Amino acid sequence: MKEPMKEAIAAWLHAHRQAMKETYAELHAIPEASWREHRTTQYLQQALDGMGVAYERFPAHTGLVARWKRSASGDAALRGTGPVVALRTDIDALWQRVDGVDRANHSCGHDAHMTMVLYAIKALLAVGFEPARELRALFQPAEEVGEGALKLLEAECLADVDYLLGIHLRPAKELAYGQVSSAIYHGACAVLEGSVAGLQAHASRPNDGINAIEALADLISAVRAVSNAFSAVPASCKVTKLRVPNESSNIIPDYGAFTIDVRAQTNEAMDALLLELERVVRSVGADGGCLVELRLKSRTAAARPDPYLEALVGAVVSDLLGDEAHAEPPVSPGGEDFHFYALHKPELHATMIGLGCDLLPGLHHPGMQFNLDALEVGAAVLALSAVRLCAGRGEAAGR
Repeated sequence: MKEPMKEAIAAWLHAHRQAMKETYAELHAIPEASWREHRTTQYLQQALDGMGVAYERFPAHTGLVARWKRSASGDAALRGTGPVVALRTDIDALWQRVDGVDRANHSCGHDAHMTMVLYAIKALLAVGFEPARELRALFQPAEEVGEGALKLLEAECLADVDYLLGIHLRPAKELAYGQVSSAIYHGACAVLEGSVAGLQAHASRPNDGINAIEALADLISAVRAVSNAFSAVPASCKVTKLRVPNESSNIIPDYGAFTIDVRAQTNEAMDALLLELERVVRSVGADGGCLVELRLKSRTAAARPDPYLEALVGAVVSDLLGDEAHAEPPVSPGGEDFHFYALHKPELHATMIGLGCDLLPGLHHPGMQFNLDALEVGAAVLALSAVRLCAGRGEAAGR
């Protein structure tokens, strides 16, 4: 049985696949690090102006929220009823070394995510769709530092939202081109930063001092022991940065700084792991006579599966691409601040779509590349999922 809206969306996106690739190239050419996405936001603003879609800017940050509400000329009986559906895309780039130069670089696919959300909206406008209530698009800054979602929550950008869809390119080792998953089960991640303060002394009299390097060595061993012992769920913790600003080889150093990367597949496991790390790090300081400072620099939440929304998106994937295209959700140790939305708004139905695109060598590699034909696929999945949710098919979710 044919579904006119599905056919129209797919046909329009296929006809505009080259324009989509050009938009991607334009966004790829203006990468900006977290909280500095000024040109990117300006680009998005101009694109929405061209579509005639209203949006909200924020004086305190670079985020942008588009709001497409049912027009006054629409069916009055439907106006103001039905769910509010939101599409979310991240907009920042990584800061990394590329060909020997430190610069912003879109190696995580956020330029692709923006392109797909823009063209999902373009397609829906072009085929005459109109939401019964509202379709919202969140252009979220600062995903790479795990802070952007919290800012949009703080600004109540998720107020009244019933369903939230995100999308993310997946490396080839997870999903091949032509495969789409209705969720990505990211783990929780956190970054701890700290320092140890000892006592300087002449290197010929080490007992007169407290060696910060030795304290850091003990700390590394303690953190590794926690990681090895923690077996409740997939989890890890490891020291990823060390700094001892000692220019002299004949002085016992009295200061060192460290960073610990922490991963866990559930939020509960992350809570337990952070508590244990704080205990062992402070005990290293106490045992060695050092003053230890420790702080949580950043944290992202683990995914919370949403069976209903995953089933709906899975049906969309099957209808557009065939049953064989609908892949099992990858379980990823990577973090994603998208999952803060459902964590802080428990009544929200949310899922992040995984898009197979033959991505190599991997996410965050400075030379990351993927099959640009996947842009058309992702935009179609987003657009048709939004149609079905906006039409009220989500009311069976059993709130």
